Amino acid sequence: MTSDVLPTGGSADDGLPAGPADTGPDTDADTTADTGGIVGAAADAAAAEAAQPVRRLPVTDVSLVVLIGTSGSGKSTFARRHFQPTQVVSSDYCRGLVADDENDQSASTDAFDVLHYIVGKRLAAGRLTVVDATNVQPESRKALIRLAREHDVLPIAIVLDVPTPVCAERNSHRPDRRLPAHVLPRQQRELRRSMKGLEREGFRKVHVLRGEAEVAAAEIVPEKRFNDLRHLTGPFDIVGDVHGCRSELETLLVRLGYRIDRDDRGRAVDAAHPEGRTAVFVGDLVDRGPDTPGVLRLVMGMVAAGHALCVPGNHENKLGRHMDGRKVTVSHGLKESIDQLAAEPEEFRAEVRAFMRGLVSHYLLDGGALVVCHAGLPEKYHGRNSGRVRSHALYGDTTGETDEYGLPVRYPWAEEYRGRALVVYGHTPTPTASFVNNTICLDTGCVFGGHLTALRYPERELVTVPAEQEWYAPVRPLHTDAPGGREGRPLDLADVAGRRIVETAHHGRVSVREENAAAALEVMSRFALDPRLLAYLPPTMAPSATSRREGYLEHPEEAFFAYRHDGVQQVVCEEKHMGSRAVVLVARDGSALEKRFGLAGPGAIWTRTGRAFLGDEELTGAVLARLRAAAERAGLFDELGTGWLLLDTELMPWSLKAAELLRRQYAAVGAAAGAALPQVLAALDRAAERGLDVADLTARQRQRALDADAFTAAYRRYCWPTEGLSGIRLAPFQLLAAEGANLAVLPHDRHLGWLDRLVGADDPDEPILQRTGRLVVDTADEASVAAGIAWWEELTAAGGEGMVVKPLASLVRDAGGRLVQPGVKVRGREYLRIIYGPDYTEYLDQLRQRFLGHKRSLALREYALGLEALDRLAAGEPLWRVHEPVFAVLALESEPVDPRL
Repeated sequence: MTSDVLPTGGSADDGLPAGPADTGPDTDADTTADTGGIVGAAADAAAAEAAQPVRRLPVTDVSLVVLIGTSGSGKSTFARRHFQPTQVVSSDYCRGLVADDENDQSASTDAFDVLHYIVGKRLAAGRLTVVDATNVQPESRKALIRLAREHDVLPIAIVLDVPTPVCAERNSHRPDRRLPAHVLPRQQRELRRSMKGLEREGFRKVHVLRGEAEVAAAEIVPEKRFNDLRHLTGPFDIVGDVHGCRSELETLLVRLGYRIDRDDRGRAVDAAHPEGRTAVFVGDLVDRGPDTPGVLRLVMGMVAAGHALCVPGNHENKLGRHMDGRKVTVSHGLKESIDQLAAEPEEFRAEVRAFMRGLVSHYLLDGGALVVCHAGLPEKYHGRNSGRVRSHALYGDTTGETDEYGLPVRYPWAEEYRGRALVVYGHTPTPTASFVNNTICLDTGCVFGGHLTALRYPERELVTVPAEQEWYAPVRPLHTDAPGGREGRPLDLADVAGRRIVETAHHGRVSVREENAAAALEVMSRFALDPRLLAYLPPTMAPSATSRREGYLEHPEEAFFAYRHDGVQQVVCEEKHMGSRAVVLVARDGSALEKRFGLAGPGAIWTRTGRAFLGDEELTGAVLARLRAAAERAGLFDELGTGWLLLDTELMPWSLKAAELLRRQYAAVGAAAGAALPQVLAALDRAAERGLDVADLTARQRQRALDADAFTAAYRRYCWPTEGLSGIRLAPFQLLAAEGANLAVLPHDRHLGWLDRLVGADDPDEPILQRTGRLVVDTADEASVAAGIAWWEELTAAGGEGMVVKPLASLVRDAGGRLVQPGVKVRGREYLRIIYGPDYTEYLDQLRQRFLGHKRSLALREYALGLEALDRLAAGEPLWRVHEPVFAVLALESEPVDPRL
């Protein structure tokens, strides 16, 4: 006999019954081997087993499965047969962990401490967990029920009721297992006493397998949780609290593009979107408004046709209990629903009752990236099943206080939310819907005369229609509970401190060590701009592979070969400018930034470490004004439908940012060489006049003097005087993002086309914008490669730094699916004197031993983090989510790597 027991009288995801949280070790031994000993005629038993029908045991995918049976009943064999080894936590194994002996009963208390700890960790991570122990004593089961309740998962019991003689026979074949004669009969008595009360103890499903044949014929059938709809990816239109406002709902659905079907009486009974979008209702369809039956008829029809999903609100919960004959307080608009439904036929009321009974507290959608519920849900409850989860999903949480209107004060859970999934909910009416830490409340008080709001997902666009009138007077005026507007509470130390792992769409998990995070926190907290503006930090760039050409450390042929090897045929070579990397955020008007970044202003210019590039705010404003005017004339704001632009640029001259570095490090070397070497050469000339053989030494010193002159000439090319805007040059080479769009993944020729228009629209009388020279090279065409090399030689011979070689398609993967380097720099011979020293060409053999692996890994990780930040920015995610990968880029910059690479 197999028994599946699910308590009745509640929804499918109602909670676990309350009970004492007692603990206690299961001190009776259990066998980990089933030798298949048979009592009686072997042939008859085998025949009976063959005739036994398959017993299918439904097991929820995230649950705690407790095996219950006497020692020798075959629990371990059953666990091995039906579950993965990692899913099974055995009391014998834990006893061996703590005592080196699985049969040492004196270690049972410690063993079960370990077992409960492991079980708790697995349940916290949302893993199916199977406990392999006798579990015949109520005390041992109480501890496991408590763990399931703490982690909001369903406890499931599987009872192996095998006759005592069979168990004794099996144990007799275990030389390491000698049980006293009284143990098995006592365990069997305890099992018999327990079996009738397992449901009352809190097990949501109980499967009883009687005899060897049923155990052998059992089959575990995995069941998805009712709330797990991760396979549905949308797109979705999520609708806020309707509260009986049927006319406004129809208007909103039409505005969203749905076509409404009506019955022969003209009543809306279904609505479908021609593009296959799915509506999702956050609950509170009923009460207060003028037409609760009309709303229910439409939504129920959409759900039945597969055009919509719906979760319950607290008002559905209360109306459903009233319709089931339970005693409830008729308040908060319930009377309106009761009176309106009383005028409907009994058949319709029965359909309403069935509909509300079948509603699930919340749904996980789009691979777990979207959670829809009525009153909000912290991350730890996503996808879980318990009364506590259902209660939070229906009613939210309160502080225990009441306000001046006598209403409960809601606990601001959204301000503390840091989950990956977007949580969309309703319940608490607010004047306007706004994102708070990757959550959004869509209850905009339609029934109170406000608006009915829907969120298009994944577009994150809000669509609203005004209420036709105030249908129900609110007890409390509408106001926003959460401070901080769109982003809620700005940032928290826990978002960045300690060891971090950042999930990226393009490079998987990127880890940040604790010491690197601490270094980044020091820079960010002391020197960086307001973090609300720091939407991006540029990645480091790896140099090309070391050249073996005589006299060269870097040469373009290695870059072209590497990309051809990775399957990249077309690359673009971009001129490397003589300045410093600068990220520019420019606003079309004063309010454009406030809408997305929460900070009004003209924009900002920052360095690779997030510091303000120009200490002079007036000069920064002047540069941004020129850039804004050029973007306006070029039509970029209108073309991209944005009020702001984020650009990757080079700001020149180098001396504008690095004047002190130039004086201390580079000018000092040139000055010292200029002062010392002429005297050395003069002394050598005098020695030669006296007949000393110093020819070789003199030649070396003359070469050193020439190298020092070349070094001085090299760094001086990057220095020129500026006054105000005069002398400043800004060379944009990539348009990173605009409102709602990550542009960095687009091909580079599109970027350069936009930016050529931008540069061309600059003030012709006093231009500050500079075009980025470029050349497209086909890596499979020798003539094209030769042209690319010649172009680099021409640039560097004229004193240029070199070039950056990038895949023309921008975001590229190799045949193995791995990210290809987004760009490699190929620097000229003379520029490398600045990096490696005046006479570096004399030590090329040693310098060629440089190791590029770490630098390349760093470049890829930072590139992926940058793209992740831009993706999150484009998706409208909250500040802390955008800031997470930006901060990680800065943290990775503190990893030890040769700064000359």
